[in-house]
Amino acid sequence: MKKEDKGIIIKQLGNSLQEYSHFYLADIGGLNASQTSDLRRECFKKEIKLLVVKNTLLRKALEESQIDFSELYDTLAGETSLMLTNTGNLPAKLIKEFSKKNKKPVLKAAYVEESFYIGENQLDTLMNIKSKNELIGDIIALLQSPAKNVISALQSGGNTIHGVLQTLSER
Repeated sequence: MKKEDKGIIIKQLGNSLQEYSHFYLADIGGLNASQTSDLRRECFKKEIKLLVVKNTLLRKALEESQIDFSELYDTLAGETSLMLTNTGNLPAKLIKEFSKKNKKPVLKAAYVEESFYIGENQLDTLMNIKSKNELIGDIIALLQSPAKNVISALQSGGNTIHGVLQTLSER
């Protein structure tokens, strides 16, 4: 491959890394063509961009990034696939589900919610991570709960008073 071509690929990888807020590094080596197609299809359904990359080119793209990804460099060995997403836990769920039948993909590392997760043992942790929007929704629901209880109590009290007044007026 020519140096100019490598430069273009590095730039494209860098743009992809900036476009998506989370990414996973996985090993999908050993999957046959139909299994790989199934994996790509599942990624497409879940809005995950799957790229098979050369480790050296990905490392250079990571080095050129404004974020320090040096913790991930040791995982760039063997066959590497890059899973890009804007929802932090979707690739973890996909990896877990897909690897039940196929033994692959295997999680190498992930960059989710501005944190690094290294190793396959982090898969369950990644599956349980909530996005910032989900956390904000949970906080709003918790804040609304007392207000809903007060409104409900006032409404039921009003109905009770109305019922008592109606009964008295009928007598």
